[in-house]
Amino acid sequence: MLCLGYLEADEAWLIRGANTSLKSTENESFVNKRRKLPMYCLLIEHPKAGLILWETGGDKEWSKAVGPHIDDVFPRVEYGPEHDLAAAIASTGHDIKDVSNVILGHLHLDHAGGLGYFKGTQVPIWCQELELKSAFMCVATGMDDAVYLKNYLDLDLNWKVVDERKIDFCQGITLHHLPGHTQGLMGIQINLPKSGCWIWTSDLYHVRENFETGTTQGYLARDHHAWFTSHNRIKRLESRFGARIIMGHDPTVCQEVWDEQKGEPIM
Repeated sequence: MLCLGYLEADEAWLIRGANTSLKSTENESFVNKRRKLPMYCLLIEHPKAGLILWETGGDKEWSKAVGPHIDDVFPRVEYGPEHDLAAAIASTGHDIKDVSNVILGHLHLDHAGGLGYFKGTQVPIWCQELELKSAFMCVATGMDDAVYLKNYLDLDLNWKVVDERKIDFCQGITLHHLPGHTQGLMGIQINLPKSGCWIWTSDLYHVRENFETGTTQGYLARDHHAWFTSHNRIKRLESRFGARIIMGHDPTVCQEVWDEQKGEPIM
């Protein structure tokens, strides 16, 4: 699990009801809470499927790629050479050219922005069918286009789709369709020999409060009914497999994993 830099955002984007005023507190001083949000990817060494990359983080040239408006709403506040996707992969002793498959939980700009590294290659880029259709439609029509960018939604990439609600991508790795934040969001379940079952939920949950209290996102939620259905599914999977749940951008959850890793792979 590799860090790809940090964004920052008003809490109201992440938790429903956050940073809102009340009649009973209208005369009290109020400061909007903001959250620092890690971006990360997973590099999975699979004995048969090869080197699998789960998500890619944002564009290396974030401010230029997203434009001034998005950069004001979701500024990248921490980013060094070590956070570049290729550099992060190189820190593990691998080369980004060794990646055999890329899987994307969803196609928002902070999860798929690194796809430029795979232009001109035949590396399969996997996502949920509804997500691919939705992303291209949003960019083509201007509907919800700020969260998807045409610079990485390139027709020349080797796009591959899955349409099942649950698919065993390869031995030990299962993809789950978890709509709510986006129409085609997927989470990845990885069953490891020593530490057991892990589920990375992409942005079904941005922060741990979404998961722990069952509170959907604020402005970033798209379909509340679908979100709660997906949330209940994750809770069942957690109970069934004793799974460890990793959210899309929670700094404390990510740091816990990085502290445990100490630069070593999760086994």
